[in-house]
Amino acid sequence: MLVQRVLMPVSGRESWTLLGDDGGVVEPAERYLAYLAAIERSPNTVRAYAVSLKLWFEFLQHASVSWDEAGVEDVARFVAWLRAPAGNVVVLAGGSGAREPATVNRYLAGVFGFYDHHARTGLGVAAELVSWRRISRGSYKPFLHHVTKGRPIPVRPVKLHVPQRAPRILEPGQIVAILAACEHLRDRFLLSLLAETGMRVGQALGLRHADFVSRKREAHIVPRAGNANGARAKLRSAAVVPVSAPLVRLYSEYMHLEYGGIDLLTALTGGTSQFSGRVPDGGVTVPDRDQVRGVPA
Repeated sequence: MLVQRVLMPVSGRESWTLLGDDGGVVEPAERYLAYLAAIERSPNTVRAYAVSLKLWFEFLQHASVSWDEAGVEDVARFVAWLRAPAGNVVVLAGGSGAREPATVNRYLAGVFGFYDHHARTGLGVAAELVSWRRISRGSYKPFLHHVTKGRPIPVRPVKLHVPQRAPRILEPGQIVAILAACEHLRDRFLLSLLAETGMRVGQALGLRHADFVSRKREAHIVPRAGNANGARAKLRSAAVVPVSAPLVRLYSEYMHLEYGGIDLLTALTGGTSQFSGRVPDGGVTVPDRDQVRGVPA
């Protein structure tokens, strides 16, 4: 099976679909993915759910189970299938599964969302795959109790425990070493911006020059769907982030010495997202969005 990128014929919006081994669209998956695209979910979200459904349908094909006859036991087998290493891999004592619990839970979210959608549209699916839990009437009230008001809420019948781990961060000395190794102001400004403001990569790559207000020492993060490089801010409304005077000076230096004539701070060149501006011949380009996020090519 293949997860295939598609463009909407009228709007030109990016979306994803799932193709079977015969090259045809997997209709049950396509209906759900088309629904996600219609309610304007992020293309990255649609792609992630398409990958989840690809694995699910591959497992069902391997297990000879129809998608509309699968139950909780099949989901449990699916989890074991995801966690199992390849047949030619020797697992050492104390070794972990092929996929981490958090990764498996992301795949399960796509699968349960798929079945919840089909249950809502009236198609017959296994009832245990669409579970609901009623909030307790006791004295304890969860954080979002004012939203549910005691009404039943959907829950996942199968979910792996994910151990709490502190996120890995760069030490100040490591950040200084990275900035010192930058050969171009463009790269130094981008990395300094990320380190100081805590912006997402997509937010930084979607900035325009009008969003960087030097006189107020502010960076405005504005969600836009039409960035040429596909960068997305992952926000519903604009946000303002304060920046330091040294970062403003670095931006001004970049503008005067290296900047070309492009409105976006990012440009799409040869399929690689780059921080814009003229760079001397042989300059090093910033990796594309997936490489910045650590996603293998």
